[in-house]
This record gives sequence, structure tokens and C-alpha cells, in this order.
Amino acid sequence: MINYYPNIIIVGGGLAGLVAALHLSQNGCTVCVIEKYEFPHHKVCGEYVSNEVLPYLNSLGIDPFAEGSKTISKFEISDKKGNLVQADLPLGGFGISRYAFDELLYKTLNENVKVVFETVESISFENDQFKVITQNQQEFRAKYVLGAFGKRSNIDSRLKRDFIQKQSPWLAVKAHYEFDFPENTVALHTFDGGYCGLSKTETNAVNACYLTTFKSFKKFGNIEKFQENVLSENPFLKDFYKLAKPLFKSPLTISQVSFHKKQAVENHIFMAGDSAGLIHPLCGNGMAMAIHGAKIFSELFLDAGKNGKVAFKMENINRLKLEREYTLQWEGAFSKRLRAGRFIQNILQHQVAAPIGFSIAKIFPAMLPFIIKKTHGNSFL
Repeated sequence: MINYYPNIIIVGGGLAGLVAALHLSQNGCTVCVIEKYEFPHHKVCGEYVSNEVLPYLNSLGIDPFAEGSKTISKFEISDKKGNLVQADLPLGGFGISRYAFDELLYKTLNENVKVVFETVESISFENDQFKVITQNQQEFRAKYVLGAFGKRSNIDSRLKRDFIQKQSPWLAVKAHYEFDFPENTVALHTFDGGYCGLSKTETNAVNACYLTTFKSFKKFGNIEKFQENVLSENPFLKDFYKLAKPLFKSPLTISQVSFHKKQAVENHIFMAGDSAGLIHPLCGNGMAMAIHGAKIFSELFLDAGKNGKVAFKMENINRLKLEREYTLQWEGAFSKRLRAGRFIQNILQHQVAAPIGFSIAKIFPAMLPFIIKKTHGNSFL
């Protein structure tokens, strides 16, 4: 039995999925969002968003500052010895938890969006349409599917995507803390084998999210010992984890975080957000990229349906042309950022290059905003 047959099914209710659902539904499309967990819930995320996406969010009726988002204008970064470099953020940004941000987007959805809280078991494409089956054997069909299921999913395995076949050494850990931290600042503190981001959220809690290699982590066996023995080699992180009061019962974790190249379209599924490509968290731009990717897809989908005409009609869409155009625009918008992120990550983790880089940045402070621009876009509507 087919439970619903919308214009498009969006698998995943994170930033990319919800923003695309908002954009498409506000322009007359019927949308089904299938999300594993009910809102609101926390996710492993840096929780800093570049202002490049703010005008676009406002155009969708989303005002993060109405939810208490923190205005962020400063950036600081330290090496593992605590040598600090500070800079103004070229565009600035805002701090908001995924708990609040996703809930805000979810509450703004209109009657054109049906949200189903289920785990997707399979996605198949046959006779120019998709069949999506959930774990509870609900069946949904649509001519188009947008995959917004995050960094790593069981769906990636079932689709046999290339990146999922490759081992990834990265592990991410996130929690909220009570701590005296400037609300206008996002900080990045490095340590052996990784780096930790700190920024305030709408509740005044400090979000601490760090990425490390499994090789570094497994020597100590648990999060507490790893933080005490490795992160605390950086004096800023030592003070933070000594004085900060945890607000979660236990930190959230995700393993096998992959930065391998992904395809923007696979098996005729359009990918958005982390499903299409993941920038290193040290660049602090993953949330903005997810929102921007949703914008690119939504505008192309709506334009394809109009095909130069006034009214949107599904039959106007040329699937292969839309796939090619989306791939081109996604690559054009993000490929340079991803390359810059990989380069910066390699420098920061290099035993020789990292100290040299910090020394140069102290002598030439204008270098840091220049590097930040390489991983961020321009403000757009």
C-alpha cells in the first residue's frame, strides 16, 4: 500500500532536508520528509553558522536571532602549545544549537509538507520513479528523491556508495557545557591528532565539538581519559575541561566520519548537505554549506518544473538535465572550499608545518581572514 505520493521525497530532516522542504513547499510543491528521530534532538555538530546564508534564511521566514542565536564576529585559533592567533570574521556568523535550529525549521513547515518519523530501509528507482520503504514497511513513492541523510547512514551502505567502502580514521565528540566564554567568539584549539571548536549557543551553553583520529583515541579507551591526557595538553582546552560544567548526561559521538569525495547525484538521488560532501569541521562552515546546497537544489528543481513557463509542472522536468546542472552548480559552489578544507587540515596536523603556519599568522595577521574566506562563500539571497 502506497502511503503517500508527493512531488518529492526528502530522506533526512537535518538542515539541508528541512530547508529544501521549506523552499519547495513555499513554492507549491508537495513534499514528504522522512526523518529517523522526532524533533527536537541534539546532533554532533559545530553549531556555528556563517552569515552568508542569513539573507536566504530570512527570505524563507527564518530568523535565528528570534530564537536567541549569538552574534559571532571573532575567531581565534591555537596550536597544541597554546599559541593563539585572533582575527575578525570577514562575514561573521551566529551560534545556535541544532536542537533549536532544526526545531525552528520544522515548526515553520507548511501544509504542503508531510513529515514521517521513520527509518528508511530501502530506496529503489524503477520506471522513472522511486519507491522508498521504511523499517515499519510503509511505502512512499515519488518521481524525485533528495538524500539529506547526513555524514554516514545505513542508506549509504545499501546504495554501495564509494566513500562508504573506505575506512575513515575520524571520530567526532560533542557536548554542551556551562562555562564563561565570550559569546561573540568561535574558537578552534588544536591538539595531537585533532582539534576542538568552542562557541556559545542560544541557551548560553558552550558547544564543544572535537574531531580526532581513532588511532589517538583508542590509546586511552574512553572520552574522559582522552580529554584529560590529550586535549588538555593544549592549555586552553585544559582550562575548559577542568572548569566547564557538563550539561549532557554523556557526550554525543559519531565514528567513521568520512571526508572522502562524494557524488552530488547517485542512483538518480540528489544529495544535499553532508550526504553530498563534508568539509572539515575546522573550517566551521558545514551548516552554511548544507543550507546553501538546499537552496541550489530547490531553485534548480523549481526552474526545471517551469521550463521557461509561468506555472510549475512536474512533467516539465528533464531528469538528466537537472542532474547534470545540479552536479555542476554543486561542484562550482563547494569544490574549492572542500579542497581548501583538506589542505588546512593537513597543515594543522603536520608536526613541522603547523608551528611554521602559526608563526607566520602571528607576523601577518591579515592572513587568517584571507584563509577563512577560502572556506566560506559570499552573502546571498
